[in-house]
Amino acid sequence: MSSSSSPVQLELKAPPYPLDALEPYMSQKTLEFHWGKHHRGYVDNLNKQIVGTDLHGLALEEIIVKSYNNGNPLPTFNNAAQAWLSIWNHDFFWSSMKPGGGGRPSGLVLELIEREFGSVEALLNEFKQAALTQFGSGWAWLGYKDGKIVVEKTANAVNPLVADYHPLLTVDVWEHAYYLDYQNRRPDFVSTFIENLLSWDAVSERLEEAIAKAA
Repeated sequence: MSSSSSPVQLELKAPPYPLDALEPYMSQKTLEFHWGKHHRGYVDNLNKQIVGTDLHGLALEEIIVKSYNNGNPLPTFNNAAQAWLSIWNHDFFWSSMKPGGGGRPSGLVLELIEREFGSVEALLNEFKQAALTQFGSGWAWLGYKDGKIVVEKTANAVNPLVADYHPLLTVDVWEHAYYLDYQNRRPDFVSTFIENLLSWDAVSERLEEAIAKAA
């Protein structure tokens, strides 16, 4: 996945589409605020934190995994985890969406979904429930683990890089992700994400990468 190999310094990565491309489901104003200000703030802060450290020059994914230290976080992880994880999560989130998204998966993605969940509708309902029941800020994920597609949720900025599954898709349920367009109506936002924004193409590409890594 391209987001996982991004360097931890230098520039903020742009979403893979114009900022108005997801309208009317996600407004340009939301992306200008969420990506252009919020996400940019994480990148700027991280650039300041790593200057002169042994983390400077490493890929973002390497910093997260090394600092997490198999569940025994190093001081560097505790000091900057929110920034590191949030940058990675947001890059992954932007590329989890596309203009004209939604619809149904095909190929191996569909096969694995039907094998584990019985139907696409059942999977999406479980994914939606994960997003809606994540208390406070966090993320809902589709992942790949032990040959199966799984649904997970994480609090704050925690992500699959410090867990035991490969991420395939995410939706951001921090309130700033949807408040300008949906106010406090998280269910409406999550439903709209599933029906109109979700990129099954991205899921398929990430599944291929996950299978290759697991081989």
